[in-house]
Amino acid sequence: MGACCSCQRGGRFESFFVDEEEQKINIEDEDIVLRGDSGARIRLQGSSKYVSMYTQQGKKGVNQDAMTVWESFSGDKDMFYCGVFDGHGPSGHKVARYVRDLLPAKISTLYKQASTDGKNGALDIVDANDDVRENPFFLSWKARLIKCFEEMDEQLEGDSSIESYCSGTTSVSVLKKGEHLIISNLGDSRAVLCTRDENNQLVSEQLTVDLKPNLPNEAERIRSRQGRVLAMEEEPNVYRIWMPQENCPGLAMARAFGDFCLKDFGLISTPEVTYRKLTERDEFVVLATDGIWDVLSNNEVVKIVASARKRSLAAKLLIEKAARAWRYKYPCARIDDCAVVCLFFKRPMPLLTKSVSEVTHLSLNYAELAASGHVAKSDDGLDTVLNCNVNGSPEGDEKGVDGSDSAVKRLRKRRPGKKLKHGGE
Repeated sequence: MGACCSCQRGGRFESFFVDEEEQKINIEDEDIVLRGDSGARIRLQGSSKYVSMYTQQGKKGVNQDAMTVWESFSGDKDMFYCGVFDGHGPSGHKVARYVRDLLPAKISTLYKQASTDGKNGALDIVDANDDVRENPFFLSWKARLIKCFEEMDEQLEGDSSIESYCSGTTSVSVLKKGEHLIISNLGDSRAVLCTRDENNQLVSEQLTVDLKPNLPNEAERIRSRQGRVLAMEEEPNVYRIWMPQENCPGLAMARAFGDFCLKDFGLISTPEVTYRKLTERDEFVVLATDGIWDVLSNNEVVKIVASARKRSLAAKLLIEKAARAWRYKYPCARIDDCAVVCLFFKRPMPLLTKSVSEVTHLSLNYAELAASGHVAKSDDGLDTVLNCNVNGSPEGDEKGVDGSDSAVKRLRKRRPGKKLKHGGE
């Protein structure tokens, strides 16, 4: 929990650049859909057939979380881009929105360039038994994405309208095309997949690693650049990056856009890029900022999303459950901002009236049902069919669904001038 302590120092995208503060609209009650590159539908709020997204301000001030979904990404109707961004620092909310608006456009340009080279469908040749990490086409995609992230960071640094010396943002995003999922992770937001085990039970699979400063490889890189990895006495389990000679900024992640005060001391903007080939067992993926993961386990998140009465309500339900867990587990702490994007992989099944559902086989297709007039109408057609019940509530159980302790240590009230605890391994 926590992003950074204080530190002071004193080319807009041609298609669009959105600042909710300037728009003065209630984004919780309206769909925000814009038109992007090659006709893509850019969704900043709301839901669609395959997507549920929601964000909620915490108790720390302005909401520094942002999110976006590009449907028909780069003009490809079978392609989605989804991302969440967790800003931190004095201008973290501006940095998060800046990257949210510009990064997908850069990736879209990259995708079209790959298409020109004849490599946009390269992952289609990956066999299920292949080690995709050695696939030359995936390695090419990975190199392009890393280059794209680094160019985004350079553009941010060069834009004087955005204060990013001691402000920044994390990012976790997925590109989905058919059965192929490419994940790019920068920081400590997280992507978790819902799939089914051999008993057809819903289970979670974490797709990313929380890139914290105390991870051995991250800590080694930071210290090799003279950065310090230390925990404050009142937060013994929260390791932060500090400048060599100053007790600032105290950044609680090892990679991020912005935060240029630390870029010479081990902080990097290079994402971890991984690949997952989807199967019929896979149901959906959840992208969320750390305000969710600080209080809910992966299994709890999967069960909550699966239990939503409608897909359109899934992200909001998850945030509501997380807010209740915050109040129970950390009653003296300020609830963190939360942003959630749920991307469902399968078409929503139609609701059946009771009489028909009792006598029809599952193989009866939707067209036949519609023609017979037995399809029950819903208000949005986004009803889930996972029928997963969540017993109890987060505030009634300190353990996760899997029986493990899903919470981090209770956050104690922070006071300035406390001693730092050396460590990080």
